[in-house]
Amino acid sequence: RRVLFRSSELMAGYTPSDEFAGFATNDDWVLAVGINLEEEATEKDYTVVQMGIAGLDPQMNPVKQDKQYIRTGLSTSKTGTQRTFAITGDRYIGDAFQDYCFGLDIAHGVGQAVVVPYVYFSVLTGKGEKGQVSIIVNSDGGGNAGENSAISIDLRSVGTKPTAYSYSVGV
Repeated sequence: RRVLFRSSELMAGYTPSDEFAGFATNDDWVLAVGINLEEEATEKDYTVVQMGIAGLDPQMNPVKQDKQYIRTGLSTSKTGTQRTFAITGDRYIGDAFQDYCFGLDIAHGVGQAVVVPYVYFSVLTGKGEKGQVSIIVNSDGGGNAGENSAISIDLRSVGTKPTAYSYSVGV
């Protein structure tokens, strides 16, 4: 049986609030990707990345240029940022996200064939970002005898920078 968990199903148990203040845990963040979508689909139909996932490491990777100038020294200019998500965990056969990533078309795919839309937001506030990422499969399973099969996937932003996203109930 295939496990497909949409962001709208996850958020049925939460009421985001603009007024929230306090510490957030890693479980308070949602990464969902648009895979196998119908034409009328919205971000609420995106597949949540969670089954068998032990680590989700979102990073802001700044791109910079260092220049040395006469009499003024070294100067650094920020020229961009690439959003990345390092995903690690155990292989769960039947999970929609993992099965999609480890299918031959994506695992061995290149270019636009491996680009999908994503949303990343807080269940506490509903605020986050949306954009597009390339799916890069680093490991489709490994480990020692008797252990779960370990996986590693990177999602890396492509195209324009992400835009603001706000999850709202009932929309």
